[in-house]
Amino acid sequence: MESSTRREIQPGYQSGFANEFATEALPGALPQGRNSPQRAPYGLYAEQLSGTAFTAPRGHNRRSWLYRIRPAAVHQPFTALPSHRLVANFADVPPTPPNQLRWDPLPMPNEPTDFIDGWVTMAGNGSAEAMSGCAIHVYAANQSMQDRYFYNADGELLIVPQAGRLSIFTEMGKLDVEPFEIAVIPRGVRFSVALPDGRASGYICENFGAQLRLPDLGPIGSNGLANPRDFLTPHAAYEDREGDFELVAKLNGHLWRADIDHSPLDVVAWHGNYAPYKYDLRHFNTIGSISYDHPDPSIFLVLQSQSDTPGVDSIDFVIFPPRWLAAEDTFRPPWFHRNVASEFMGLVHGAYDAKAEGFMPGGSSLHNCMSGHGPDADTFEKASNIDTSKPNKVDNTMAFMFETRTLIKPTRFALETAQLQAHYYECWQGLKKHFNPEQR
Repeated sequence: MESSTRREIQPGYQSGFANEFATEALPGALPQGRNSPQRAPYGLYAEQLSGTAFTAPRGHNRRSWLYRIRPAAVHQPFTALPSHRLVANFADVPPTPPNQLRWDPLPMPNEPTDFIDGWVTMAGNGSAEAMSGCAIHVYAANQSMQDRYFYNADGELLIVPQAGRLSIFTEMGKLDVEPFEIAVIPRGVRFSVALPDGRASGYICENFGAQLRLPDLGPIGSNGLANPRDFLTPHAAYEDREGDFELVAKLNGHLWRADIDHSPLDVVAWHGNYAPYKYDLRHFNTIGSISYDHPDPSIFLVLQSQSDTPGVDSIDFVIFPPRWLAAEDTFRPPWFHRNVASEFMGLVHGAYDAKAEGFMPGGSSLHNCMSGHGPDADTFEKASNIDTSKPNKVDNTMAFMFETRTLIKPTRFALETAQLQAHYYECWQGLKKHFNPEQR
């Protein structure tokens, strides 16, 4: 027999980024004055979830105290699950070609597939074992996770929905996430995903390294880009369910399963600063030039994972939202460029302003270190002749970029899939020679 109880607090969110939160689903469930009292309220167990080293500086330390019905250790032993489409060690992938690469959206699966089974790794760098680098996945699912729960020991998950809503039930509360929003699930947090629309697809950046954080604003000042108050963390909620369930773990790129006789989402109260959160990309305060020249894309930075080199991040999460372009006597789209950094792009909605066609919502592109790229021929001609005495608005769009300081290596799947566009390079072949030494 299975018993089921779910308690939730509404409206369901606290605002702020990486602050100290305190929330309870039952009055008095949070102990007062002690993190681990001899007897916790309601017969709960106290458990600390640490996302950083114990000795990390206070400003960087991330941990939360959970008060739960059973400790997380209560489950049967894990056994291996096949995970042929997941990669977590990018020393083992094929040699990376210097070509510009672009993919059509992956098709929706024909068989019933939940959020976890719907992952496929497209590219990445470093390794989960070394806790350095990232893996970039896409997901396509047509079934909610049923009596199934998951946690990722390899890194935190930055989830970017492209189509279909996600209801993410975590140990620490519920996140409802739709396209144009993102969710971040910290390393180790257990969760289950339901699909309110019956199917969903999108992108995931799995961060093996330092946790994502808001960038410093420097000369911009105290306001702009993504504001801390717009990041939402769930209120405490819990499931008191008993029955036959499955707990899936991801460790060093491999999936493992264990039988568990209760829901692991049984945290009745918690406090701390290590928690899942969501953010609406439509709240991003876009900065741009109001005189001349096109600024660097770092002005679109939402979150960063810092490296051991100041000013050089392991991961930058950048968006290209609707915005006004007003720079005069300026080529307004992104210019032709080659970067020391590597760029993996995705498109959530609409069209990207530097490509006339071929880059579809749900699709992806990869421009690696020093790979030349920029606007296609049609976009170049249009932007070269537009009247720049008047502003124009880039509207009906939402693109994003996972940028890293390290080479992004496509997986064998990504290099062999039918969705790889064999003729992507042709979008630049129409760029004509305009040079005339006799005429300025």
